[in-house]
Amino acid sequence: MGAHDRSGDELLGATWNGSGTTFRVGAPGAAAVSVVYGEPEAEHALNRSEDGIWAVTVEDAVPGTSYRVRVDGELYPDPASRFQPEGVHGSSQVIDPGSYVWQNEPPSFPLDKAVIYELHVGTFTGEGTFSAARSQLEYLRDLGVNTIELMPVHDFPGRWNWGYDPAAHFAPSRAYGRPDDLKAFLDAAHALGLKVLLDVVYNHFGPAGAYLPAIMPEVLDETRQTEWGPALAFEGKPGLLVRRFFLENALMWLDEYRFDGLRLDATFAIIDNSEEHWLAQLAREIANLPGEPRWLIAEDPRNMRDLLLPREEGGYSLHGVWADDFHHTVRVRLTGDDFSYFRDFHGTDEEIARTVNRNWLFEGQYSLNSRRPRGTPAAELPAERFVYCIQNHDQTGNRPNGERLHHAVDLPAYCAATALLLFASQTPLLFMGQEWATSAPFLYFTDHEGELGEQVSAGRAREFADFPGQEEVADPQEPSTFERSKLRWEELRQEPHAAVHRYYRDLLQLRNSLPGDRGVAEAMSGGVRVRRGGFELLVAFEGGATAKVVASSTLVLCSESDRYQPTPVPPTVAEGAIRFARPGARIYRVDD
Repeated sequence: MGAHDRSGDELLGATWNGSGTTFRVGAPGAAAVSVVYGEPEAEHALNRSEDGIWAVTVEDAVPGTSYRVRVDGELYPDPASRFQPEGVHGSSQVIDPGSYVWQNEPPSFPLDKAVIYELHVGTFTGEGTFSAARSQLEYLRDLGVNTIELMPVHDFPGRWNWGYDPAAHFAPSRAYGRPDDLKAFLDAAHALGLKVLLDVVYNHFGPAGAYLPAIMPEVLDETRQTEWGPALAFEGKPGLLVRRFFLENALMWLDEYRFDGLRLDATFAIIDNSEEHWLAQLAREIANLPGEPRWLIAEDPRNMRDLLLPREEGGYSLHGVWADDFHHTVRVRLTGDDFSYFRDFHGTDEEIARTVNRNWLFEGQYSLNSRRPRGTPAAELPAERFVYCIQNHDQTGNRPNGERLHHAVDLPAYCAATALLLFASQTPLLFMGQEWATSAPFLYFTDHEGELGEQVSAGRAREFADFPGQEEVADPQEPSTFERSKLRWEELRQEPHAAVHRYYRDLLQLRNSLPGDRGVAEAMSGGVRVRRGGFELLVAFEGGATAKVVASSTLVLCSESDRYQPTPVPPTVAEGAIRFARPGARIYRVDD
C-alpha cells in the first residue's frame, strides 16, 4: 500500500513538493504573515486567501531548513510543524514525508481478534526512544498481543511528559527521535504482524508550547468550559479551521506514518453541535483512505451508543470505545474503593456479570458521581467494540502515586481479574508491564518551566489532599517521578514476576484459540462464571467461593499451579463441586 497522495490538498504547515516548500498558516485575524527561514536568514511574505489561510512557496527552503512564522510582528514556531528539533518553543524544521522507504505492508485482521498493549514511549524502555521501543517488538509479539497503542507522541514542553499536554500536534517528540524513527518503528511492527494505534488529543491544548491559540485566538470557545479550560471551537466560522487542523493531523498519522488507527482522547470534551459532528466527519474521511480499514476508538465515559452506531442510524461510525465500567466494578470488588466515580459501583458478582453481558453497566441509571442519568443500552452491539482493562494509563497515572492494581491486591486476586479480562469477548487492553506485575508505578510527570511548573506541583498536591489513606503525593515536576515510572525489564528474570509473565502468555495463547462465540457470564458464590463456545471460566474473587463443575469437562488452565504460584493452593473438587481456598481462576474445555 503506498501512501495516499495528499500533495494537492493544500496542507497546513510546511509541505515539501520535491522542488520547493509551501508554507501555510491559518490566521484569519492577522494583518500580515511571513516566514523566516534558513541561514543566512531570509523572509518571505505569505499571501492571504479568503478562508484566512496564508501561503507562499519558496524554492530554497529544502528539507532540514529551520523556520519560524511571523504574525503581526511576533515570531512563533509553526503550529502545524512536522518536527521541533529544539523543542516546542524553538524553530520548526521542514520535513520530507517521502524520505522514508517503507518495507512492509500493514497486517490484516479484524477488531474481534485484537489484543491491545498500551505503552508510553518515554518509560517503556530505559532509553525512552522510538528505536529502543522497536527493539522490544518481538517480545510483544511473543507475549501474544497483536496491537500496540502508543500514548501521545506529539511534542510537549520540557524533557518528558506523560503525554496529555499537547503542544506541537504534528511533530513527533524530539525526546523520542526523529519522524523517520517513528516510521521505522511502525514498519518493524508491521513486519511482525502487529498493528499500531496512536493516542491523539483533540479536545484541548496543553498549558505551554501550543501556538495556534496565540496566532488564532478564535480557536478557543470561551463560552464553554471543560476541565482543561475553554473548549475548542468546532462550530461556526472559527470551527472551519479547527476542524481542518485536527482532520489534517489525523490523516497525517494514518497516511504518512501508516498508523492502523487512533485512540481519541476524551471525546466527551469535543463539543460540537454542527449538523455533522466532527467525530462523524473524521470517520467519514478516514473511510476513504486506501488499504486496510483504520480503527477509531473513543475514550468516553458517557456510555453513549451513538459513538458506535453507523451514520445511517444517526451515529458517528466509530469502531470502538473504552468501556471503563468493567474496570471500575472489578476494582471495587477487589479493593473496596468508594470515592469519586467508584461511588457508582458496588462491585458485586452480579454487577460484574451484568457488565460483561451488556458490554457496560450504566444504561441510563442515575449516577451519584455525575448527579444525572448516565449511559444508553448497548448489549446488542458486538462485544469486541468495547475495550476492557484492569489497568491503563488513566487508572494508574491519575492516582496519587501511580499505584497499579497489582500493587493494591495480592497476586492470586490479580490473577483472577486477569483471567476474566482475557477470557471475556470484549477487546482486552493491557498496560505496559502489567503482564509481569511490574514493581514500577506509572505516575503523572511533567517538566514545565518556572512558575507553571510550581503551579502544576501545587495543583497536584491540592487535588489529592483528601484522597483516602494518602499522606504524600508524588511531585510531577521531580525528575525522579519520571524515572520511577520506567519499566524494570530485569524483573522478567525474577520471581514472582516471571511466573506472572508465564500466566499472561498462557492465557493469551488460550484466548487466541477461543471460538468467536459471545461469552455469557453469571454470578456464582464468591465469583463469576463465563461460558464461551466450548470453554468455561470460573473466577473466584474470594476464598470460599464455590461452583458446580460440568461433569464432562477437562481442566485447561488453573491459576493455582506451580507454574504461576510459588506456593500454590489448589481448590478442592469433590462430588462435582469446586471450592476455592483463595481468589483464583480455572478454565475448562467442556467436552461434547
